[in-house]
Amino acid sequence: MKGTKPGLVIAGLLLAIFVGAIDNTVVSTAMGTIVASLGGFDQFVWVTAAYMATETAGMPIIGKLSDMYGRKRFFLFGVTVFIVGSMLCGTAHTMWQLALFRALQGVGGGALMPVAFTIIFDVVPPQRAGRMSGMFGAVFGAASIIGPLLGAYITDHLSWRWVFYINLPIGIVALLLVALAYHESNRHTRQAIDWLGTVTLVPAVAALMFALQLGGQKYAWSSGVIITLLALAGVLFAVFLWVETKAKAPILSYAMFRERLFSVANLVGLVTSAAFVVAVVYIPIYVQGVRGGNASNAGLTLLPMMLGSSITAPIGGQLAQRLGYRTIMLTSGTIFALALVMLTQLTSSSSVWWLEAAMVLLGLGIGPSFSVLGMAVMQPFDPAHRGSASSTMSFVRELGMTISITIYGVLQRNRFDHGLKTLFASAPGPSGPAGFSAFPVSIPDPRMLLSPELRAHIPAFVLQRLTDVLTSSITTTFAWTLIPALLALLFSFGFGKSRWAGFTATPAASATPSFEGEQRRESVRPTGGTAETEAEVEA
Repeated sequence: MKGTKPGLVIAGLLLAIFVGAIDNTVVSTAMGTIVASLGGFDQFVWVTAAYMATETAGMPIIGKLSDMYGRKRFFLFGVTVFIVGSMLCGTAHTMWQLALFRALQGVGGGALMPVAFTIIFDVVPPQRAGRMSGMFGAVFGAASIIGPLLGAYITDHLSWRWVFYINLPIGIVALLLVALAYHESNRHTRQAIDWLGTVTLVPAVAALMFALQLGGQKYAWSSGVIITLLALAGVLFAVFLWVETKAKAPILSYAMFRERLFSVANLVGLVTSAAFVVAVVYIPIYVQGVRGGNASNAGLTLLPMMLGSSITAPIGGQLAQRLGYRTIMLTSGTIFALALVMLTQLTSSSSVWWLEAAMVLLGLGIGPSFSVLGMAVMQPFDPAHRGSASSTMSFVRELGMTISITIYGVLQRNRFDHGLKTLFASAPGPSGPAGFSAFPVSIPDPRMLLSPELRAHIPAFVLQRLTDVLTSSITTTFAWTLIPALLALLFSFGFGKSRWAGFTATPAASATPSFEGEQRRESVRPTGGTAETEAEVEA
C-alpha cells in the first residue's frame, strides 16, 4: 500500500498487542491487593468478567466493520477507548465502579487485538506470515513476562491504580505510529450492517453473565430473577443464531464454519482459553490468600508461566509449516493438561518448586495456541474476510474465557463459602476450639486473607483452617478445568494433516467459501501461491 511504512506500522501494532497483553497480567497480579483495598471478595471476578463481556461482544462486530470500512479507523478507535477506560479504572473507588470502567476498557480491547493481528497480515508478504505470527507470540510472551513483574512492583511501591495508568503512554505511542505510518487502500468490501445481530448478541452475553454471577449468591438459583435472566439469555442467543442465517452480512458467518481449519481452530481455542484463564486469575489469589505473599510474590509466581509461553509461542508459529497443526496442538495440549493436574494437588503447605514447575508447564502448553490457532483460522480466506476470521477467533476465545471465569468463579465462591460455614458452624464462639473465640459468630471478611496487615491479626490456628478452606476451593476449581483441557486434545485431532502453507484462498479454489449476500468489490488473483486483492496491488 503506497505511503505505508511497514516497519513503523508493525512497531505500533506490536506495541498495541503488548499493551493489550500486559494489561491482563498486570491486573491479575494486583487483584489480591485491589480486593484488599476496595473490598468485594465476592465481586472481584467481575473485574475480569466485565472486561471480557464487552470485549467478547464487540470483537465480531468490529471485525466485520473493519472489513467493510477499513481496519485503521477501528484500530485507532480501539486504542483510544482502551486508553480512556484505563484512565477511568485508575480512579475507581468501589469494586463495582472498577468493573464498570473495565467494561468500557473492554470495548477498546475488542478492537485492539484482533484488528492489530489482521493489519499485520495486510502489510507483510504472505510468505512471511509464519514469522510474523511467531513475532506476535513472542511479543505476547514478553508482555506476559514483564506484566507480572511490573504489576507487582507498581502495586507494592506505588499504588494498584498505576497498573491501569501504565497503559496510557504505551497506548498513545502505538496510536501515533499507526495513525501516521499506515495508509490503507480506500477500497473495501461494502456490506450491510447486521444491526439485529448486534442488538441480540450483546444483551445475550450480559444476561448470561448476570445470571451466573448472581445465582446462588444474591438470589437463589430457583428465584424468578435468575430464571428470567437465563431464559432471556437463551432466547436472545437463539434469536441471534437465527438472525445470522438471514443476515446479508452476518456477524458470525456460518459459511466460514464450513471450513474445517477454521472450525477446529475455534473449538480448540474456545476450550483452551476457558481452562487457561482460571489459572491466571486464581494462582495470584492462592499466592496471596494461602501463602501470605504480596503482589510481588504473585507476579514472580506467574513469571515461569509467561517465560514458558514466550518460548513456545514463536516456536509453534515456525513449526506449523513443518509439523502441522495437529502435532503441535496435541503435544502442547498434553503438557497443558499435565500442568493442571499438578495444580489440583496444591495444599497450603505445598513446595514452591511444585507450584513453579506447574507454572512452567502451563506456559509451555498454552504458548503455541497464541500463534498457531491464529494462523489456522485465517489460512483459508482472502483478505476481504481475514478481519472477520481473526475477530471471530478472538470472539470465540474471549467468549470461552468470559463464560469460564464466571462459571468457575461461582464454583470457587460456593465451595469457599460452604467451607467457611462448615468451619464456623462447628466453632461459633468461645465454646469452640482454641483460637476461634477471636471471631464473632459471623464469618470473617474473606479479604482478610489477602492483606498482610489484616492476616497478622488472625490467630495462627484460625489462619491455618481458613487457608485450608481457600486452598480446597481453588484446587477443586482447577480440577474442573481438566474437562476443557481434555476436550482440547480431542478437538485437535480434527486438524488432520493440515499445516501452514500460506494463504490458500483464490478465485477458483474450492477452499474459498461462498458468502451469500456479501458483495465483494475486490477481485482476487493468485500471486506466488497466495492471494492478494487487486486493490492492494494497484495501491
